[in-house]
Amino acid sequence: MGEPSLGVPSPAKTPTRRLDSWKEIAAYLNRDVTTVQRWEKREGMPVHRHVHDKRGSVYALPEELDAWRNGRKLLPDEPNTEMEAKEPARLKSGIARAGQRVWLGVVLGAVVVVLGLFAAYLTHRERTMEGAQTRIRSLAVLPLLNLSGDPSQEYLADGITEALIARLAGIHDLRVISHTSVMRFKNPQISVPEIAKSLGGVDAIVEGSVVREGSHINVRIQLIRAATDEHFWSQTYDREMRDALTLESELAQSIAEKISVTLTGQEQQRLTGVRPVAPEVYENYLKGRFALNQANTKASFEKSIGDFDAAVKQDPSFAPAYLGLAEAYFELGTVFVGASPAETRPKVIANARKALELDPDSADAHGLWADILRSEWDWGQAETEYRRALELAPNSASANAEYALWLSCQGRSDEAIARVRRARELDPIAVSGAGVAWILFHAHRFPEAIREARSEAAARPDSAGTLLTLGFVLNANNEPAEAVTVLEKAYALSKGSPAVAGVLIRAYAHAGRRGDALRLLEELKQRKSKGYVPAAAFVNAYLGLDDKEQAFAALEDAYKEKSNILQFVKTHPYFDPIRSDPRFKDLVRRIGLN
Repeated sequence: MGEPSLGVPSPAKTPTRRLDSWKEIAAYLNRDVTTVQRWEKREGMPVHRHVHDKRGSVYALPEELDAWRNGRKLLPDEPNTEMEAKEPARLKSGIARAGQRVWLGVVLGAVVVVLGLFAAYLTHRERTMEGAQTRIRSLAVLPLLNLSGDPSQEYLADGITEALIARLAGIHDLRVISHTSVMRFKNPQISVPEIAKSLGGVDAIVEGSVVREGSHINVRIQLIRAATDEHFWSQTYDREMRDALTLESELAQSIAEKISVTLTGQEQQRLTGVRPVAPEVYENYLKGRFALNQANTKASFEKSIGDFDAAVKQDPSFAPAYLGLAEAYFELGTVFVGASPAETRPKVIANARKALELDPDSADAHGLWADILRSEWDWGQAETEYRRALELAPNSASANAEYALWLSCQGRSDEAIARVRRARELDPIAVSGAGVAWILFHAHRFPEAIREARSEAAARPDSAGTLLTLGFVLNANNEPAEAVTVLEKAYALSKGSPAVAGVLIRAYAHAGRRGDALRLLEELKQRKSKGYVPAAAFVNAYLGLDDKEQAFAALEDAYKEKSNILQFVKTHPYFDPIRSDPRFKDLVRRIGLN
């Protein structure tokens, strides 16, 4: 992405002296750096680029600068000899000449003052425009490339990328795109301006590479202005693996300095805060993060848990490893993976609490703890934790999106919609149309929810979660035949997820295919006799079949296991037909949402 050299002289004319940085060039021309950079861009001032030269990025030749500057100047004023020849004789007297000199002095003095004020105005305007041009309010850190020649070191490059994003995301004055969103640009086939546009129009892009040789790591980082594809800063760091956390802190500090963001005292402290950690501990942690980010099966989640466990055993005071364990167990207990909440929830709680105890300023830890409290129906304390997470990372898309779910549970639909849309503005890829659709679904705004979910499904046709959300909404909007088509595909993609099965049973029943609904329900019962099946699957199935007695029995099972479906007991459209039943009102009261 480098720029071509301008006006390269022939070898025979190459001078011996050269100016080896923007600073030297600016000093030679008696201007500031931003001015000479603008001259180079707008007026063709001759500046050359080093190629694979670690000493700097540009150089210039004084002879070329002199020639350019002389050609750029206006012609000097010629002496006014004609007017002097026509001067009246009376002005040649000494008194007249003295008066003329006084008058000319006054005029020239006034001209000097005016020109000085005008020059000051131009300088101020120039600097103001340059400041506006260079101000960066948002950025994305693209996945650092693993250039070690060893694919097994991929976890290191990804881990440093994720850590750098996390540190920068704590700056209130900066919008930082999430790790989830940038990972799709690991090997981009599009230009930087196109990437920036797809990420919500970020102002700058960070890209770089990691090379590891034994215990030594080399990281090269560069900043690129997104709109123009201009590389305006780069730096190479050589460190030992034991100093990886210090390196991540240095990277974040350098970027924050170069983009001139405003830091509060606490943000500066968090940005620079580093604790020592043994290389083997950090490596196991990074391997766990790498496995967790790629996990989609029970076995892959368990692999990440094994790596995090190893890190915790090696260093029981390393907070990020506990947070990783809590996140992995949390995902393991979701309906798509299917582990029993009775097995996973105590481990989620214990590890999240430990992470927060060791690092009380972790926005991610507060956000996860808020999610746990929401799942435990501790509504007031959950909101306190969400607000703390947003205080620590106000531009976190995930914190805004999760708080939107809490608002939806409370029935505060307009606030929830505004919050989830704000989350999508912050990170348009991480907060998908399906996420927005789910909030709209609970607000009973079905046509809008369908548009959002369909748009997401068009972009991600093989996402079982997106298709499940679309199926939920189509059912609620009395489009069961369409729901069947969508949910059958989701069922196949999810390899028979019970969560999808429950909603598909409802779609079959409402589409007049009661036989198919009962067949699939029987399959769920058989699976339950052999292992755990989420109670929510039976709640959706029996409500769809209009079997209220069995539905209430399933709701009691869901209450005992604190099923996620009951978080939305106040707003879920599928519960509308039974809201007037005293048993349902009592359920809402017990959950604390009456």
